[in-house]
Amino acid sequence: MKSKVQPKRINRSLGGDMGIILVLGISAAFMALPLVYAISNAFKPLNELFLFPPQFFVRNPTLANFQDLVILMGSSWIPFSRYIYNTLVIALVGTAGHVLIASLAAYSLAKHKFPGNNFVFSLIVLSLMFAPQVTAIPNYLVMAKLKWIDSYKSLVIPAWGMSLGLYLMKQFMEQVPDSLIEAARIDGAREIRIFWQIVMPIVRPAWLTLIILSFQQLWGVTGGNFIYSEQLKPLSYALQQIIAGGISRAGVSAAIGVVMMIVPITVFVFNQSKVVETMGASGLKE
Repeated sequence: MKSKVQPKRINRSLGGDMGIILVLGISAAFMALPLVYAISNAFKPLNELFLFPPQFFVRNPTLANFQDLVILMGSSWIPFSRYIYNTLVIALVGTAGHVLIASLAAYSLAKHKFPGNNFVFSLIVLSLMFAPQVTAIPNYLVMAKLKWIDSYKSLVIPAWGMSLGLYLMKQFMEQVPDSLIEAARIDGAREIRIFWQIVMPIVRPAWLTLIILSFQQLWGVTGGNFIYSEQLKPLSYALQQIIAGGISRAGVSAAIGVVMMIVPITVFVFNQSKVVETMGASGLKE
């Protein structure tokens, strides 16, 4: 009879465990400092915001900054809910379209070899090197030619074509075993079924990460030179106009910073655990 091979266990002393916990705790506290400071500033009265040297924690917490923000937004001739609606439309539609189009294009590049495949991917990598400021004028000319200026299209459709998502998805899809796809084809599965039921579940960490990155970027978009109608402006634009009011609105500006962080952080927190979990369980080898 063959003896059962027992898995090797790593023995670590109590001191070693405590040391690791201490290092991780210090690292977590250090990374959380900017967030804690921003939240603390949002509850500071105006006199505490201008103390020197600045105080990290609030001494006399108040909700006056948030109350002033509500009053200022209520005095606008465009309802506050309209700005939120515009931002949600841009962020949700832009993110969904980006993930879908990037995934479909990445599947073609990663699992279907065709003439010019490597050249197309080289162009995608090259496009990552251009800063948004470099492509701002060409983007505006294209949007104007298509008559998409002053509409959601000018922000949503360019988001669908961002090359970062395509690059990320292709790199993950190349790790999917070709033998798994061939077996599905032999069983009679069509390409669209292979894509949805085999490839996409395997690359789940990639598209969850892409959702986080894309949503965070679109949530903070201001419309720039593309949106001119006040009723189509996103939330970031409205809040920036309040901040531009001057030093007297320093408290409101601090409250705005927290408001703008809430949704992206929530999206990250809910998806981050799934990303880590699926990354640990999605490794496949030929």
